Amino acid sequence: MVNVKGSVRRWVGRILVKRIQKNGIDLSALSFIPDRTKIPLQRQGMDALPEIAEWRATEPMHKLELPFTFTAYLVTGHDETRTVLTDRDSYSNDIRHLFHGDGPATADDIGGLGFTDPPLHTRLRKIVTPEFTMRRLARLEPMVTEFVDAQLDALEAEGPGADLAKHVAFPIPFLTICALLGLDYADRDAFAKLGSDRFDATNGGAAAFGAVSDQRRFLFEAVARQRKEPGPGLIGQIVRAEGDTISDFDLAGLSDGIFTGGYETTAGMIALGTIVLLRDPAYADLVRNGSPEDVDRVVEELLRYLSVVQVAFPRFAKQDMTLFGQDVKAGDVILASLSGANRDPASAGERPDEFDLYRTPPSGHLAFGHGIHRCIGAELARMELRIALPRLFRRFPDLALAKPPEELSFRQLSFVFGVDELPVTF
Repeated sequence: MVNVKGSVRRWVGRILVKRIQKNGIDLSALSFIPDRTKIPLQRQGMDALPEIAEWRATEPMHKLELPFTFTAYLVTGHDETRTVLTDRDSYSNDIRHLFHGDGPATADDIGGLGFTDPPLHTRLRKIVTPEFTMRRLARLEPMVTEFVDAQLDALEAEGPGADLAKHVAFPIPFLTICALLGLDYADRDAFAKLGSDRFDATNGGAAAFGAVSDQRRFLFEAVARQRKEPGPGLIGQIVRAEGDTISDFDLAGLSDGIFTGGYETTAGMIALGTIVLLRDPAYADLVRNGSPEDVDRVVEELLRYLSVVQVAFPRFAKQDMTLFGQDVKAGDVILASLSGANRDPASAGERPDEFDLYRTPPSGHLAFGHGIHRCIGAELARMELRIALPRLFRRFPDLALAKPPEELSFRQLSFVFGVDELPVTF
């Protein structure tokens, strides 16, 4: 008996292959994501879906179903994730070949450290790395403290029931990154919205990549202005130091990566971290009255437990290989579940799904990724959390959620996990 359905699928597949070979895959035009592929981007409360733990326990690398003819695998274990993220020779992070000119985003909209390979990645990272050392970041502490106090004033002025996400969690990293880069705050509201939309896969690729395109256009304009009149921030510093040796495209890409990596992620950590600490008065008291070492321990466990960046930048296999027992072909996509890796008992120890300030994991968490694409703003994020959380809980010792956690609006399908609003009382 003829398998008509299978024959039709193969015929459609051949048509798609011809289109892909001719034009490339326009990721920005994808309007849907298969249900099974959504699992790495979804949560149950603060936890990854049960399937992640099941895959991690039964297969080091799980094959995902993606549109068109993509073959993609999800790595969920801690050691396996480190292996993939450490290997700089077997994979490419450059996704520009997957875009063509008639979608909401084109190859000219994609750049920055996360989607760039050596040697260009090495040169660009070398330009900005000195600005993100702990010693250089220390000079920002007074400014960040001022931002935190001003936003706590705004929260208090709004009164009980105010939205902590709107008045505290989002403005603090936004203002910090804008000041660091030397960006104008005039377009704050529109620009901040784009930062959230680009990580949201709810409506498929078109909306997310449309936000990418709009945000990049904003940054191209900022770079063009500072070519003529370099400002005091990082963009202006790079223009003065590098001149024409760095293109507007590469400089806008660097700025884009720093902005999006340092804004939405830290905002999510402040909001979600507040929810976690309010579960137990002992947690809040430790942040409020504990030593710097106590606060450091809280921040690191929050980073591991929350893993707001759910999936690392995609890696594309450069050649055929055997990886964790799977035959991987050149061009196949390898995705790493950071939230899955950070809940791996092999690294987190006993009860990995619990928030435990006293765990002693045998190896560090991967909340910031690993290897050459590890988040360059990791120390800045830590600094903001170490300043914001203690000052929040000291300022409002009776801080509480205004509604039960299960009634909060958590991001349902986003590469960066977060909460849309966080009403609190005090």
